[in-house]
Amino acid sequence: MRLLLLLLLLLAALPARAGDLTLVAWNIAWLTAKPPGHPDLPERLIRRGPQDYAVLQRIAAALDPDIVAFQEVDGPLAAARVFDATRYAFFFPAEQDTQRTGFAVRRGLAVVQHPDLAELDTRPLARRSLRRGTDITVEAHGRRLRLLSVHLAAGCREGRIEGRSVACEDLWRQAGVLAGWIAAREAAGEAWVIAGDFNRRLEGDDPFLARLREAGPLLRATEGRRDACWGADRPFIDHILAGGAARAWLDMASFRQTLYPPSHPDGRDTLSDHCPISVTLRLSR
Repeated sequence: MRLLLLLLLLLAALPARAGDLTLVAWNIAWLTAKPPGHPDLPERLIRRGPQDYAVLQRIAAALDPDIVAFQEVDGPLAAARVFDATRYAFFFPAEQDTQRTGFAVRRGLAVVQHPDLAELDTRPLARRSLRRGTDITVEAHGRRLRLLSVHLAAGCREGRIEGRSVACEDLWRQAGVLAGWIAAREAAGEAWVIAGDFNRRLEGDDPFLARLREAGPLLRATEGRRDACWGADRPFIDHILAGGAARAWLDMASFRQTLYPPSHPDGRDTLSDHCPISVTLRLSR
């Protein structure tokens, strides 16, 4: 019986299908363990209750991801309110912001955390600075995958970037930082993924996307798809980009957006204004 239990636990720690990894990108909107009234939180922030956390936990369990690139999560205690800490290990950047990027990775997968992509925070001294990128490598089935979780500057969702506004200038600087990161991955021959909240609609000949493609060829999982979160019908601002060998691993047909239950009409405020998106990476290709 003990041997059977051990085997079951080992199986639970591995991806559901040999050679596959399920990757989710999810901005969970001010997911925090800080108490009401904390000075780092907005005064009008609507607090989540037990029912809200139960919905988020059910969605996380149904997604059953191997890797989650999350945004707006303030640390392991907050992450554990949604993801089972006995099944997932958490990785955060070395900063104290409430709205941090990070990862939840299924236990049993080998992970190396690299130094933060701190240059993405173009305003490190601001009271609510921009976010660093969380940079990890995951090894599974004899393959290595470099991953970056990002949450980029808001306020420049489409159109011209250079010289348009302060927000657009921040985003353009971040595009340069990401292009540099991609170029380094390409030079090293690494398979890579950038996932998260880009705060940018990367449609058509978008200059932001063009700048990234100058650094290396990539696939965008959201290409040709529409964001239906909370009844919307618009281009995505959350994205999953794959480069290097990961372009061949990315199963474009596997893309899914998980919507929140209609029985939670106030969920835009109490769950998140972003719905999780997911893809499957087929490492056996």
